[in-house]
Amino acid sequence: MSVFVKVVELGSFSAAAEQVGLTASAVSRQIATLESALSVKLLERTTRKLRLTEVGTQVFVRCQEMVESARAVQEIAERFVSSPQGLIKISAPKAFGKIIISPLIPEFLRLYPQVDVQLMLSDQPGALISDDFDLLVRITDTPPLGLAARPLLDVHHVLCASEHYLAQAGTPVHPEDLSHHSCIYLGETPSDNRWQLRHAPSGDKVTVNVKGRFVSNHSEVRLNAVLANLGVGCLPFFTAAQALANQQIVEVLSDWRYETTYHGKAWILYPPNRYLPPKCRALIDYLADHINSATH
Repeated sequence: MSVFVKVVELGSFSAAAEQVGLTASAVSRQIATLESALSVKLLERTTRKLRLTEVGTQVFVRCQEMVESARAVQEIAERFVSSPQGLIKISAPKAFGKIIISPLIPEFLRLYPQVDVQLMLSDQPGALISDDFDLLVRITDTPPLGLAARPLLDVHHVLCASEHYLAQAGTPVHPEDLSHHSCIYLGETPSDNRWQLRHAPSGDKVTVNVKGRFVSNHSEVRLNAVLANLGVGCLPFFTAAQALANQQIVEVLSDWRYETTYHGKAWILYPPNRYLPPKCRALIDYLADHINSATH
């Protein structure tokens, strides 16, 4: 159809052939193929000139619109390739998204004024295609197959308590001591009160059944409970970091690692596509650089 438009615009097969890089006979065959596909005659050929048939005139108008649309599509693609612009829809776990990602977004928007960001926070794993996300953040040991991934942050848990609580209840020196403490745990599954801890120096593992008067599946809520002197809480380090730095809480059993499925690395996931839009590439690079620098 685009060759047909070029033939009509230039008025000859040979001139069109020169512009599109084909031979005149190849151009003639293209027009013949189009006429055969449409079952109509588009051009009247004489020795001196070409003339559009009645149906050919209408077909030319529509084909010309198609060519213009194709040019517009190319221009759009070129604009997007040349500079980041458009909407990025990204999904992240609630606590990680609020504490780590959200504070970085204002500066990103300032740096990229033609990019908008929609940050969706959910602890239910999203899907790139079915949920219409451009990027996903997931915390896992190994990123899922079929997706490209870039690490953002090592995620591990710490056990914390307030000095006030420890002064009243005593400081645990071994994981088995936790069975005598008020503990703040997730409570999403029946096994969440079975804390598995690994001794970092030796690799020894201990499982202890804990109990407590307050349970929450959100790490910031558990942090607030620890700050309120309700007991020993299990927290992702990124949730506890500021309170630890401010000495509002302290880590207990620091030689032991609390093991949970919510550990490993925070990965940013995206389609394994070499034509990744510049807007997505810009946000991936920005988050990786700033999260890495903020935690070192």
